[in-house]
Amino acid sequence: MNLNKLDKAIIFATERHSVYFRKGTDTPYIVHPLEVVSIAAGMTNNMDVLVAAVLHDVVEDTPTSLSEIETEFGQKVAELVASESEDKMVNTPPSESWKLRKEATINALQSAVLNEKILVLSDKLSNIRAINRDYHRNGEKVWDRFNQKDKKMHEWYYRSIAGAISELADHLAYQEFVGLIESTFG
Repeated sequence: MNLNKLDKAIIFATERHSVYFRKGTDTPYIVHPLEVVSIAAGMTNNMDVLVAAVLHDVVEDTPTSLSEIETEFGQKVAELVASESEDKMVNTPPSESWKLRKEATINALQSAVLNEKILVLSDKLSNIRAINRDYHRNGEKVWDRFNQKDKKMHEWYYRSIAGAISELADHLAYQEFVGLIESTFG
């Protein structure tokens, strides 16, 4: 069977995420990367960006290395995945490192190229869709599933991301993102 690069990435991500679920839910994790690639495809047809969208969490959340990504999918995809992967600061408790990790993401966006911003928007839109849905379903207890329990800190993060990627404001995905921030945080 001759698979294209995106098909190969979907299979790879599905295998790597197969034992994981979205935080605080019983939703199989792979649903998120598939939604992210769908969002990205609405903004670009760049195959490296689409492949990176599917793979964006495999290094951060599974025992997969960037060198594996580079070997399987090329240097550009590995660079895009690296741009979207947080340093988990494994020697610091997640609740203590949360703000530092989010500040690093926001700071990196200041010098990010357009394809990296498309990847970030796709990921964060998928995340805020889930948060917004669960917030309207479950209320304030939705924040209990996260390392950072303070709703205002999540608001700061999402509004900061929106500001950092505002050059994407003409895209429907960006407009949906900003609308969901308002719907979630008021």
